Amino acid sequence: MFKKVSNACVHMVNKLLPDPFIFCIMLSIIVFVVAIPVTKMGPLELIDNWGDGAWNLLAFSMQMALVLVLGSAMAQAPVVKRLVARVASLAKTPKQGILVVTFFSLIACWLNWGFGLVVGAILAKEIARQLDGVDYRLLIASAYSGFVIWHAGFSASIPLALATPDKQALAAATGGVVKDVIPTSMTIFAPYNLIMIVIILICLPFINAAMHPEKNDVIAVDPALIEEEVYVYKPPETPAERLENSWIVSTIISMAGVIYLVSYFSKNGFNLSLNIVNMIFLTLGIICHKTPINYVRAIAEAAKGAAGIIIQFPFYAGIMAMMVTANPDTGVSLAGAISHGFVNISNQVTFPLFTFLSAGIVNLFVPSGGGQWAVQGPIMMPAGQALGVDPSVTGMAIAWGDAWTNMIQPFWALPALGIAGLSARDIMGYCLITLFFVAIVVCGGFLVVGLI
Repeated sequence: MFKKVSNACVHMVNKLLPDPFIFCIMLSIIVFVVAIPVTKMGPLELIDNWGDGAWNLLAFSMQMALVLVLGSAMAQAPVVKRLVARVASLAKTPKQGILVVTFFSLIACWLNWGFGLVVGAILAKEIARQLDGVDYRLLIASAYSGFVIWHAGFSASIPLALATPDKQALAAATGGVVKDVIPTSMTIFAPYNLIMIVIILICLPFINAAMHPEKNDVIAVDPALIEEEVYVYKPPETPAERLENSWIVSTIISMAGVIYLVSYFSKNGFNLSLNIVNMIFLTLGIICHKTPINYVRAIAEAAKGAAGIIIQFPFYAGIMAMMVTANPDTGVSLAGAISHGFVNISNQVTFPLFTFLSAGIVNLFVPSGGGQWAVQGPIMMPAGQALGVDPSVTGMAIAWGDAWTNMIQPFWALPALGIAGLSARDIMGYCLITLFFVAIVVCGGFLVVGLI
């Protein structure tokens, strides 16, 4: 029965989900059409918002492209391949392969989302190399499914924002509700949050494994996707070639990276921002490839997978601008209207649940934790306080909602898809099952929290 449901989801998504670029264009049109009656802004105003906002994610787009490229390049180094191959060898059967990649992806994404997105896809690809008969689509979907818990982990932007000692910023982000820091012991490490994570960590690997198709229905990896280009070593003859192949050059620059990272962590503790993740990938990549020219070749190969990020992120930035920009006369934005709608039907018991659901809907159009917090924080936090809901619970409800619907939003899957060489429709049918399962766990969790 379960496999029939998962097969139906896969078939439906394969039939209905267009290419991610077409998907984001459709989202743009939907937001444009719906925002006109809701915000009372004219078509020209919304187009202005869309065009002005299209370039608001340029820095973030580059960060995400580098997560993909630097992570992939590092994975091509022989020493890293051997390490990943050793982990992948833990799996002896196709279902064990799904279990291993799901479990490691969940742990990696909980530690740091950028690291987890790349490592999960790389491990899945290696398992596909080693295991015959494993479904490649489900492998990559399982790697991406770990991302569903990122906003309840160490790199969660909303809990970390609440724990940042900046009274002015806290008051602005929460509508004046929070003026003193909320420690992570009340958010990331709150008992109810840890219980939900443990349930997902234990159950999701087995749920993904149970979806593995029968032998005759397995779609194995295309050999071209895991074929590696072999470079024939040619001894350097000119001064330029000797520089390109010099391990001394790589050592000098990698030492600078190591010194910077040691200094950073000594000052900031274990704070893995996206820039630091990229610096780690960059430094380790240079070290592992030994010579500058080897690293250049690896980067050139890895950059081929970044096309989706480059073309789609400006469109999502435009969507976010249309969602969050308020009518200057009424102060109404589309994202704000969605949030207010859920507030109006909530009480003290149901508020955390409805906050989670509203955040999940907003996330489809504003797939950014920081962007979503800027929109929903000033609305949901005062509403929660008025109903007697602890601000830490409201913040975590927004965080979980932001992570939850990433399972049907191709935005964050682009790095993994770029590494894997697949399209969104190949994996989203399986991710739909993850969406349903996590909804049951988290909705139940927040209902219990509301009752306490």
